[in-house]
Amino acid sequence: MKIMKENNNLSVFTDGCVNLDYTLDCGQSFRWKKENDVWQAVVCGKKISVRQIDENNLLFYDTTEEDFENLWKNYFDLERNYTEILNRFKNDPYLTEATEKYYGIRVLNQEPWEALCSFIISQNNNIPRIKGIIERLCENFGDDLGDGFFSFPSAEKIASLTIEDLAPLRSGFRAKYILDAAKKVAEKEIDFDAIYNSDISFGRSELIKIKGVGPKVAECCLLYGFKKAEAFPVDVWVKRIMSELYPDGIPACAYPEIGIAQQYLFHWRRNV
Repeated sequence: MKIMKENNNLSVFTDGCVNLDYTLDCGQSFRWKKENDVWQAVVCGKKISVRQIDENNLLFYDTTEEDFENLWKNYFDLERNYTEILNRFKNDPYLTEATEKYYGIRVLNQEPWEALCSFIISQNNNIPRIKGIIERLCENFGDDLGDGFFSFPSAEKIASLTIEDLAPLRSGFRAKYILDAAKKVAEKEIDFDAIYNSDISFGRSELIKIKGVGPKVAECCLLYGFKKAEAFPVDVWVKRIMSELYPDGIPACAYPEIGIAQQYLFHWRRNV
């Protein structure tokens, strides 16, 4: 990976296995918006604007090399060898089709609290509505960063609220789950550091202690928030994939990064 500084911007030359359109609009993160070929969001309290110049080059606007090294490189999973992983996936015909059609999807390494809260909100919900609830959550309780950008509110901030306070979100039954999650995280009943540093079975058992968090939400949180590529979220689309294409189980070539395989299969099958 090569980095070139241009005024306040950074040009990052990758291994070519990066497609921002697929990565940022495949159902794993809900705060990204695209305007004039530039993707924008707030990540870990920082505004980010990034554009794909070509298959090997990403342009990060108004950022520093320090921020890239400490945040963006990990967030976009740029240190993982996706070329090697996707070549291995080619030992299966369905994964071959999925990865060829949507080549360049990368699994984002999101902030754990945001991932947990977002996927609690995602339950029995569609993507436009998920995005609307999260946007209202940030506008009402996050920090105003200017130009219409807001940080994702901390667990401590949400834990200080009531169900009535969350009414503007229009999140329905999910409000009580959001509050329970926030309180357990704020009070360290759910220890993110311990989940990150332990094997995946520990994270699974911890996260389902939160009201409204079942296996699917826990797996999403572990995959997208704790860098557990062996997590395998199963929603209605993945259930269909497993039933129709893999009745004997996910193929051996998908291991150990079955979470990455799941993301490709999910996005492919959903768009067939």
